[in-house]
Amino acid sequence: MTELHDLDAHEQAALLHDREITSAELVRHHLDRIDARNDELGAFITVTRDEAIEAAGRADALLDAGDAPPFCGVPTAVKDLTATAGIRTTLGSRLLAGQVPDTDAHVVTRAREAGFISLGKSNTPEFGLSSFTDNDLIGPALTPWDTALNAGGSSGGAAAAVSARLVPLALGSDGGGSIRIPASSCGVFGYKPSRGVVGAGPDGVQWNGLAIDGALSRTVRDAAALLDIIAGPMPGDSRVAPPPAVPYREQARHEPGRLRIARWSRPYLDFAESSSESVAAWERASALLEEAGHDLVDIDDPWTPELEPQFNIVWSAGMAAAPIPAEAEPLLRPTTRYWRERGGRASAPELAAALGFVELTTRATLASLAEFDLFLTPTLALPPQPTEWFTGPEDPVEIHRRELLYTPFTALMNMSGQPAASLPLHVSEEGLPIGAMLAAHPGRDGLLLAACAQLEHAFRTDPGR
Repeated sequence: MTELHDLDAHEQAALLHDREITSAELVRHHLDRIDARNDELGAFITVTRDEAIEAAGRADALLDAGDAPPFCGVPTAVKDLTATAGIRTTLGSRLLAGQVPDTDAHVVTRAREAGFISLGKSNTPEFGLSSFTDNDLIGPALTPWDTALNAGGSSGGAAAAVSARLVPLALGSDGGGSIRIPASSCGVFGYKPSRGVVGAGPDGVQWNGLAIDGALSRTVRDAAALLDIIAGPMPGDSRVAPPPAVPYREQARHEPGRLRIARWSRPYLDFAESSSESVAAWERASALLEEAGHDLVDIDDPWTPELEPQFNIVWSAGMAAAPIPAEAEPLLRPTTRYWRERGGRASAPELAAALGFVELTTRATLASLAEFDLFLTPTLALPPQPTEWFTGPEDPVEIHRRELLYTPFTALMNMSGQPAASLPLHVSEEGLPIGAMLAAHPGRDGLLLAACAQLEHAFRTDPGR
């Protein structure tokens, strides 16, 4: 018998609308799983049990009346970087341990309007700065595949929660790989939309164009449906992508046609190297794509390593600008203080030059790749790592270097604004999940989701997997 927590959001919604289960039953079932596993996994910073049970009662009333939105009563989770009205939002920092926003983030409002019920705030590193999840509030998020290893970051709690079946899907955000990194390390699907697809309002800031909200899920159709829900501009958004002619969920159901796909497995940073397992995951994805009839072309990595230091100027400038009083600095983690100090060293002309370099370079690179529909690389260069591998060095420069060894592929898609997904298509000999990353040109989210759904189906029906 299939357990409730093994169903994806679509399947849970169908049971709810057919009144085979109640939202109260479904929500309590998942809350009980959180109670049983959260101490072990560190998936949630805050669990909103009472609020979720009350919301489930309201959802059941709507379902009984036959006037319910599509995902009415289905559990989810919200990353603790994302504002939730009346619910503490710590940004993974003890400096903000008691912060309670007055308003919801745009994506939270839209998810609630679609009927989702949040069970709490998922774990994230301080201010989302790290590619691993650890903080001074509750400690690390760990992958359910091996709880000696970190879940990745910065949406590590969300990925761990989805992987452990604590929720069927979760909201995440991605400014340098923060959805795709933990998706790979936790063996789930992670989707970062094209720049401008999801609005940032009412309190979001889009000045550098790097970060965007997206989904972590166990199925492509769940991620596509969540994208339909959260996509769209908000008043004042400076980066707005045109709406899709057909909903993303519908596009994901269609065959993508025969595609020309460029692939490479060498990181663009000369000091990083893809592990044999990362290459194996990439080769597995390649084989499935070829079996589906697509044309794969090996190319040299098209990105210049000069992007990395320019990205770091932009990345650190945002942290340097955060309004943190000097007397509160000791409350910050050493790596956070490192990024603040590094960002403070850059002058306004240097920041402007870095922004210009990133935009012009990625634009030229994408133009040179116009003949290709999709791009395939490993998601990560390394398998999941222990938290101590990241945090062990006292020197924040060395910590950052190790993060680059772990994840040299993902931030490029944030610089370019491309949609990108991590697909769970491979398990290592040690029993660890290893993702492959598939990306498209900006604005081609529907095509990318269709290809991901095709890969997902091929993987699940492959007798040799």
